[in-house]
Amino acid sequence: MNKKEISEIKRLFNKDRCHVRRLCGCYVDAEKNVRTTVKHAFLSLEEEEMFKYINIFRSTLSGSLGKNLINLDFPTREEYEGGTQEFLLCLRDSRLEDDELIEQFYQKVIEYYDYAENYYIILAHAAYDIPGVTTDGMTMDDASIYVYEHLICCICPVKLEKSNLCYNSESNTIETTIRDWLVDVPAHGFLFPAFNERNTDIHSMLYYTRKSEEPNTQFMDNMFACSRPLTSKEQDGVFRTIIEQSLGEDCNFDTVKNIHDNLNEMIEEQKELLEPVTLDKNDVKNLFVKSGIDSERLDDFDDNYERIFKSDDTETESVTSLSAANITNTRNIEVKTSDVVIKVKPERSDLIETRVIDGIPYILIQVNEHVELNGVIVKPDEN
Repeated sequence: MNKKEISEIKRLFNKDRCHVRRLCGCYVDAEKNVRTTVKHAFLSLEEEEMFKYINIFRSTLSGSLGKNLINLDFPTREEYEGGTQEFLLCLRDSRLEDDELIEQFYQKVIEYYDYAENYYIILAHAAYDIPGVTTDGMTMDDASIYVYEHLICCICPVKLEKSNLCYNSESNTIETTIRDWLVDVPAHGFLFPAFNERNTDIHSMLYYTRKSEEPNTQFMDNMFACSRPLTSKEQDGVFRTIIEQSLGEDCNFDTVKNIHDNLNEMIEEQKELLEPVTLDKNDVKNLFVKSGIDSERLDDFDDNYERIFKSDDTETESVTSLSAANITNTRNIEVKTSDVVIKVKPERSDLIETRVIDGIPYILIQVNEHVELNGVIVKPDEN
């Protein structure tokens, strides 16, 4: 799914045009015991409660594509009887009216989801009459041809709220509040099937993780058995290894800075695209050449690139492309030593340079007229 397709589905989760038909839930404690389950026709809920669920669903379709939102594809073997895709398809087609299938789903989540605290599994069935679109991009609400039936699942931590003092107006006293267990925003979730090219794609799904650096790959692999790309953290590690091994002893400050400058420029130039900017092996090689790496250093690049990907311990698909947003920091360029950390906006990376003075290497930062030291405005030493 691309950004536009995700946004189209996300917009459906609102109070005026909610398309959710049925809601099921399962509250699980830290010992993996089911404490309670719920089943509702969604529109039968109280309005305030309905809005709370809608906000949770919207959260599960939020974040950056390629980081928080990950497209997953099912291998063909999982589409046969007994496969994970076949099970999810049966669950969707039941419209959450088959209690046995729902119970099987809960048990699968409980088995594979490793979490040390309480959590709430929310599972909903929804149906969307897909409106037609004219050649000039206008939506025709009265020209629906296809219906996109899907499941959305959210796994939400349930946390005990903090104890506070409060005023009890009935007894006219100050006392300790009663601590309640509160359902937090989702940590993980998914949308199945995917909504690709504005229609149902039963061969794919969209996975959500709130923390892109902790996507719970074990749960993803065991629960869905999908082919998945490297996570953002894994991609960053692979890219750093490619840089270090490609440059060797020539891995200097200016070259690495140029690589990240060029990456950030690439992301900025293509920010309006619906798909994340990705780089395959040739793109990375061209990036290195553009950033000043000697072509002689790249004689073994192709073999090293493939070897580094194959040496990764993750069970991922064989695609060896990298998302540009996952291998550079678009907010800050960070320079770190054992004692100092320097952060500079990417567009002002020109303010940093290295220089050797009296045989000692230095990192120099150009300053303007405004300098603060612990909040005190100071004047730079001009001597």
